[in-house]
Amino acid sequence: MIQTITLIGAGNLATQLGTVLQQKGIQILQVYSRSVESAKELATKLGSTFTTDLAKIRTDADLLIFALKDDVLETVLSQLDINGKLIVHTAGSLPMSVLANHSNKHGVFYPLQTFSKQRELEFSEIPICLEASSPEILDRLKELAYCLSNKVEEIDSAQRQSLHLAAVFTCNFVNHFYYLGNQIVQNNGIDFELLKPLIQETAAKVMEIDPFDAQTGPAKRFDEAIINKHLNFLEGQPELQEIYSFVSRSIFQAHKSK
Repeated sequence: MIQTITLIGAGNLATQLGTVLQQKGIQILQVYSRSVESAKELATKLGSTFTTDLAKIRTDADLLIFALKDDVLETVLSQLDINGKLIVHTAGSLPMSVLANHSNKHGVFYPLQTFSKQRELEFSEIPICLEASSPEILDRLKELAYCLSNKVEEIDSAQRQSLHLAAVFTCNFVNHFYYLGNQIVQNNGIDFELLKPLIQETAAKVMEIDPFDAQTGPAKRFDEAIINKHLNFLEGQPELQEIYSFVSRSIFQAHKSK
């Protein structure tokens, strides 16, 4: 059983993951971050030590979790002597193979969720997607994952990349649309609160029926009169007009032949 962890990273995911691990009785030996403030804040919360010096990262833990931005992971790995140590990364878009040259004991521990430091989550409902360099490593990661979540899946790097891409569409892009909608109503003296029941129902509906069947709105039926009214309303905002037109066409193309 994995009992001690070094947490390399102190961002949104690292904060949430470190918190739930500590709540489950797993000791976070150390937190690393390039930022003193971030490292100290998370380490204090977890009752652990911290460092901003790669040379001082503790490698004597049962597991080293790399919860870093994709573009800095390789740089950090290349400066550590971790051969023979159990290591995982938490990235959706990076293959497991990026770890292969650094330790023969490696894997991926990917919680599929959007994370913010200030928002508490029920981790037991978050899918944790695993990949490992050997069946033995997979068993160890599964044991850890099932301590945190009821939803544990074994998926390979290609599957995880497709899942991450789908997550960008269904989470990041959708949230940006919330932002754009908020800007539209705010600019016209309307409270965004009025849209929240619609947002809640849209999300709830897709839990019960297929997203294709859940689609409504003028683009699905290609109501040109309403679409043109909306485009005229966005006059002077060419980027929003382009987004509106492109997404409307995509919706219509998906539904016109059905």
